Amino acid sequence: MSTAVLRFENVSKQFPGVKALDGVSFEAHAGRVHGLLGENGAGKSTLLKMLGGQYRPDGGRLLLNGRPCDFHSAGDAIAAGIAVIHQELQYVAELSVAENVLLGRLPTRFGLVDHAEAQRRVAAQLAAIGIELDPAARLGELSIAQRQMVEICKAVAQDAQVIAFDEPTSSLSHRESEILFRLVHALRAEGRTLIYISHRLEELYALCDSCTIFRDGRKVASHAVMAEVRRERLISEMVGRELSDIYDYRPRPAGQQRLQVQELRSQALPHGLSFEVHGGEVLGFFGLVGAGRSELMRLLYGADRRRGGQVLLDGVPVSAAGPAAAIAAGIVLCPEDRKEQGLLTQASVAENINISCRRHGLLAGLFLRHRREAALADDFIQRLRIKTPHRRQAVSLLSGGNQQKVILARWLAEPGLKVLILDEPTRGIDVGAKNEIYRLIHEVAARGCCVIVVSSELPEVLGIADRLLVMRDGRISGELPRAQASETAALALALPDPACSDFCD
Repeated sequence: MSTAVLRFENVSKQFPGVKALDGVSFEAHAGRVHGLLGENGAGKSTLLKMLGGQYRPDGGRLLLNGRPCDFHSAGDAIAAGIAVIHQELQYVAELSVAENVLLGRLPTRFGLVDHAEAQRRVAAQLAAIGIELDPAARLGELSIAQRQMVEICKAVAQDAQVIAFDEPTSSLSHRESEILFRLVHALRAEGRTLIYISHRLEELYALCDSCTIFRDGRKVASHAVMAEVRRERLISEMVGRELSDIYDYRPRPAGQQRLQVQELRSQALPHGLSFEVHGGEVLGFFGLVGAGRSELMRLLYGADRRRGGQVLLDGVPVSAAGPAAAIAAGIVLCPEDRKEQGLLTQASVAENINISCRRHGLLAGLFLRHRREAALADDFIQRLRIKTPHRRQAVSLLSGGNQQKVILARWLAEPGLKVLILDEPTRGIDVGAKNEIYRLIHEVAARGCCVIVVSSELPEVLGIADRLLVMRDGRISGELPRAQASETAALALALPDPACSDFCD
């Protein structure tokens, strides 16, 4: 094997109350893809931020081509030939695609930015990668998946020799993921050194040559040939225990029909959509990115304006006045973008848990009942196994899986919960946290609540749902009871016929 291009030697990083990395050592080689595996909070993203110059190690060192590196900023890392595509995207929403890709390297003409030249360069780069985007489009108007592709384009445009990907497919459609996979193979063939983080084991097996497993900030194992390691062994090393059935499906008798959606429509969904959910049922929604799943959930929750139709809960119409009316009726939503739409990122864990249920007696006159709020937060931190040093911790400092649990805790604290909507509940979440969230889903359903789960991961939605609805082009294209649900049947409903036949082949 060639000499390591990138080497971490006994690297440590401490934050208040948390040791994020504890004496971690591993190496990566040119022309190979090295996978980093571990649960949320295991230290993987912290290590990439150290590689990208955002953090400096408290101990140990980083070597690039055998020479020690001491990065003081992201600019230092970029100058050294390192590009990091973070899970939390780094972009300027008000700038164009071209300006984001070439930020810091924009071409000039007569002392001014040459926008035409910038757009020409980025258009060529996008075409070479296979991404169809307008380089003049404002980034803030693009979908999360499109922004992710822009970040990938930015890294390639830097001509970096070391490229690290942190959950790059968490927001991508199947077709966009295929573009990324082709790009990773091409970069490896060019001799680049690649680091790849993902919680999707099938991706890691398809792309990675070797891997390192993290748990609680420490390296627990490294494997020189990942293809030779059994899936069960990797999971056990990541979570420290055996997981025989990650989905932990629990069959339940169907209850009475509780939620009825009748001809619901909006500007984004002009075709009336109708479906029903029974008490105690987990209803899955599957479809490709752009099929209208998230738009339907936002409409059901009152976040988007209705243009027709109605929602009935236990036979009573639910007001379309907005999310407050939906929450009062017992309908709540964990949104796809938890950072921008689900969390008060500068607030504490306790404040995020209590923000909704304060209206249920946590107020004493004009003053908050701090003891009751503290007790409620501590109770859910323990019940949902939220990894945080204390309830006062800023929620922005938690891992993605624990942030998702905080949003779940907020809604589970609602005494009148009747319908729980989860839009991509395990996006960017490790296998152990996924198992815990699936357990919570089944527990909520066992209480007689309706649970609606939207997921782009077909094995996930097939594994946890009692019944599956598939969407395509803003319509519900079909329904599959659990006994008849399969990947082939779901894809046949999600894709146009020609595309489906090509995909299935």
